[in-house]
Amino acid sequence: MLQLDKTEIAARLPWPALIEAIRAVFVSGCQAPLRHAHPLPESGTLLLMPASNATHSGVKIVHVSPGNGGRGLPAVHAAYLLSDAVTGQPVALLDGGELTDRRTAATSVLAARFLARPESQRLLLLGSGRVAAALAEAYAASFPLTEIAIWSPRAANAEALAARLAAHGIPAHAVARPEPAGFDIISAATLSAAPLVHGADLSPGTHLDLVGAYRADLREVDGPAVARALVVVDTRAGGLSEAGDVVQAIAEGHITPADVAAELADLCRGRHPGRTSPEQVTLFKSVGWAGEDLAAAILATRPG
Repeated sequence: MLQLDKTEIAARLPWPALIEAIRAVFVSGCQAPLRHAHPLPESGTLLLMPASNATHSGVKIVHVSPGNGGRGLPAVHAAYLLSDAVTGQPVALLDGGELTDRRTAATSVLAARFLARPESQRLLLLGSGRVAAALAEAYAASFPLTEIAIWSPRAANAEALAARLAAHGIPAHAVARPEPAGFDIISAATLSAAPLVHGADLSPGTHLDLVGAYRADLREVDGPAVARALVVVDTRAGGLSEAGDVVQAIAEGHITPADVAAELADLCRGRHPGRTSPEQVTLFKSVGWAGEDLAAAILATRPG
């Protein structure tokens, strides 16, 4: 059985090919039920995410531990087992952290191709962990960025990530406050339970890419921000049950479920146009779909 560590996965999942593989699975679909969530100590969560198509099946096991930042450890640990869907024979065991980071960032950029202005140059990145680093790399490879401003509740972490990115030629720097005005894209990958971005502060034409609030009790923007935006979710089932930004905006009366305009498959299949004007505020809310993991794992194990 093939075993792939994070270095090999990164090499096997270049951004253009990965984004196309994820676009293809949103077009074709696959069997991927809502993930099972099991509570763990210290507000941690164990997630089980299975998916299958005609050729492969896979399952990702994820531990999310919000307290790990204080321990100097990543908040997310994961492993992915890919198998033959017909025989059940294991094909590969992959580092689930790297797989998750890259497929998450690729999915965000895929959505941004429909929802952000193509000429977007300024990115505000909220968060400084592994997903945030992947988002910075993926956006820099896909948009003509001249600036990536990074904010983190731990300023030293934002500065460290900015320095690592700058060393690789990515125009990143740390900022002291998450002030959204003037940015073309705001990408958030935090575990915040309180809004970091408020709708009143958004500039016309901003695209919001919300990755971090994967539970109904978490959120990265307030209800008025959601109400201002064209709202797209990765999947409607996941978005309406797990996406804290959306669920709480509905509970507060800012929007209704009908105001969720589309899921990402609708954009990929041409059923919804995405952004329709330069001034429009758009929002993509991702909680993670197991089909993305399956597509990434198949691509990573493809010969040659």
